[in-house]
Amino acid sequence: MTDVRIRRALLSVSDKTGLADLGRALASHGVELVSTGGTATALREAGLDVRDVSDLTGFPEMMDGRVKTLHPVVHGGLLAVRDNPEHQAAAQAHGIGAIDLVVVNLYPFAATVARGASRDEIIENIDIGGPSMVRSAAKNHAHVAIVTDPADYALVAAGSTTLDDRRRLAARAYAATAEYDAMIASWFAFADQGAMFPERLSLPFKLGQPLRYGENPHQQAALYLPAFAPGGLLADHRQVQGKELSYNNLADADAALELVSEFRDGPPTVVIVKHANPCGVASGDTLAEAYAAALACDSVSAFGGIIAVNRPLDGPTAEAISGIFTEVVAAPDADEAALAVFAKKKNLRLILTGPLPDPKRGGLMLKTIAGGALLQSRDNGALGDLKVVTQRQPTEQELTDCRFAWTVAKHVKSNAIVYAKAGSTAGIGAGQMNRLESARIAAWKAKDAAEKAGWAEPRTIGSAVASDAFFPFADGLMAAVEAGATAVIQPGGSIRDEDVIAAADAAGLAMVFTGMRHFRH
Repeated sequence: MTDVRIRRALLSVSDKTGLADLGRALASHGVELVSTGGTATALREAGLDVRDVSDLTGFPEMMDGRVKTLHPVVHGGLLAVRDNPEHQAAAQAHGIGAIDLVVVNLYPFAATVARGASRDEIIENIDIGGPSMVRSAAKNHAHVAIVTDPADYALVAAGSTTLDDRRRLAARAYAATAEYDAMIASWFAFADQGAMFPERLSLPFKLGQPLRYGENPHQQAALYLPAFAPGGLLADHRQVQGKELSYNNLADADAALELVSEFRDGPPTVVIVKHANPCGVASGDTLAEAYAAALACDSVSAFGGIIAVNRPLDGPTAEAISGIFTEVVAAPDADEAALAVFAKKKNLRLILTGPLPDPKRGGLMLKTIAGGALLQSRDNGALGDLKVVTQRQPTEQELTDCRFAWTVAKHVKSNAIVYAKAGSTAGIGAGQMNRLESARIAAWKAKDAAEKAGWAEPRTIGSAVASDAFFPFADGLMAAVEAGATAVIQPGGSIRDEDVIAAADAAGLAMVFTGMRHFRH
């Protein structure tokens, strides 16, 4: 059997979008409409003849509508194989008529949770009969069409269906019920039971958009968004202009936005990211001033980078950014002057995110590995009381620089070393296999930046240096001393802490311990 003429359709939907038009189209082809509750009312209000499902089953809807379609007449009409003599004999013996089309969309569980409904109301919005009909119809897709999305109404409006369409609709239907069950399971596990790592992990995602390719042109990729919980910055962004965002654009933009969110309540701040690592971060009295300082940290790496800001983008900052090739600019908003400047840069992608989130927010991070996945809570650890471990106490400016460097280091790939001075990064060493090399690379970058800018000395002179994890030996610390750093912030906790502290004292450094590390792999 390939094409199936629709003689009877059962419609039961929460979302009434397009319902009346579909009902009229089906009725025009002589399709008998069977429906329930509010769906039947809506169809009748559209002037259509509708048979109540209770008339079909011989049982009234009961228990506040919890029981209406859970009946052999319904599921027999859906599951009976049309060319199976035994099925047909049973259907005839029990007065079960065939149902050729089911149109169902499920109770709005996610929307009910999102608006802060009570637990009892959330439970009432767990659909039972709907998923049961969807699964029955989808299983028997050789004979029955199942539609779960108003976007697919056109596939059945002509009064008949093809086998290919029924197969596609069945696949979408099972995806819909799987997503629905995953939403419910996630709510029970995380919200209702308060579990962080449930025995079985159900994370419902839906396709956001296919991407041109992955990290490399020979890889395929797509963006998926949470179907249940709020998706966060990138999930909520609005792209104003520019080419489609790529896999790498999204990954780098995510890194930039996570870092700039740390300065949500601070002064105007600009973050420049390249290959998921910040290459320049600065705060200033204006965004334009902050951008100039961030760019000066590493103007070579900034070429083709991703920029995120913590304030609505203004015209002067947009003009400055336009001075070099930039892939993506992300901002909470942008004024008309900024939009006009970027409109001249057709390849530059501008995305507006709305208010930045609280950096202390919770949530989980998922990373796949071969044959499995790793799940952890977000690194939302914030600085508490700092422990001064050296003979010399840091000055107030050194403490301010230490905190700034530490905030940036949290978002740099390990091993991470960050020099900072006066609200700006001076040099960043990222992703090296040992901390000494990261310290040396960061110092070399600072020296190179000074030469390019025509400064008398690199900004590491008189800077604070942050290390994302403890210094296992004093060599990395001494590299920072050679670069001109006068203050150090690190977690502490090494078996050689005393040796490192002694080296800091001998060099006249001020050093503070945080008691918290920030590995980033």
